[in-house]
Amino acid sequence: MESRLRSIGETARASGLSVSALRFYDGAGVFAPAVVDPRSGYRWYADEQLPDARLLARLRRVGMPLAGITRVLTGTPAEARAELDAHVRRLEDGLSDARRELSAVRAVLDSREFPVPQTRLTVPADRLAAALDAVRFAAPSDASVPAVAGIFLDAEDGVLHLVATDRYRLAVADCPAVLDGPAVSALLPTALADAARALLADAEEAELVVDGEQFTVRAAGRALSGARVEHDFPDYRRLVRLEPTHRLTLTADQLRSMLAATEPSVVTRSQDGVDFPVAPLTATAADALPGTDPAELLVHVNRDFLLEAVGGADQLVLELTGPIAPLAIRFPAREDTFSLLMPTRR
Repeated sequence: MESRLRSIGETARASGLSVSALRFYDGAGVFAPAVVDPRSGYRWYADEQLPDARLLARLRRVGMPLAGITRVLTGTPAEARAELDAHVRRLEDGLSDARRELSAVRAVLDSREFPVPQTRLTVPADRLAAALDAVRFAAPSDASVPAVAGIFLDAEDGVLHLVATDRYRLAVADCPAVLDGPAVSALLPTALADAARALLADAEEAELVVDGEQFTVRAAGRALSGARVEHDFPDYRRLVRLEPTHRLTLTADQLRSMLAATEPSVVTRSQDGVDFPVAPLTATAADALPGTDPAELLVHVNRDFLLEAVGGADQLVLELTGPIAPLAIRFPAREDTFSLLMPTRR
């Protein structure tokens, strides 16, 4: 039996998608009509396309990205289920972020009525030292960028997250912590973080106290104090939940050889007039992850920033998402540490 064609208006009414949405998804290459009139450009959809159109409408209502919708519509049942699971995780993460922000708002409102309780963190000194070392390269040394001029401490559920960013790169490291008091987030000034790092060399345990606007760090019988930075730190949690398309596993020496074999170009940063060397990184189709575009991917990055992020690591994993998406640098030997590096537009 020959399939009947429906007009775009009929398809819109039957699927729950608007006419403009159908046009948009056609233009985006997500859901094309069965026939397009070559003279009028009018779109016609086949009866058998209606289930996919209705599925598309449901996916659209729950906010699935276009790439995910395409994989659901065109992939195997297993790939479609994997995409749905990934989107559920994104939604759950978003809900957790919203709850965390609302808790912070409540804490601010409560502080206007009641004194803010003190929070005391007890951490292994060597783990704290390693975490500080892992993120320090990304922390500005001065207050030229006030909102990020320090190392962000985010304590919850027995873990202390340390985060630093200068808006070109971002580093995250975790260490275990025993929490006495409410969960706390605060920006430790870079100078105070450096002074605290010096206290940890001969210590087994360190104590960090956040009391209102004041930080106190104690280790090996010594203590230092300072005021926290009063700025809202960027929402780093959204940045770290990347969905890479390509993954490269290599040694640090291989990466250095790769960079040395390529003549870097020099780019001048428009924000501050600083010149820096840019190196290309190429991921091949063989590096593509299952369910993603297997095409090659070319990303340009600040070569010096990349080498700083690698540091003294032996093995590393580079995760690439796109030519203008952050590059993730991960370390198999240090699963609690990773960095993000913003690419350079070319």
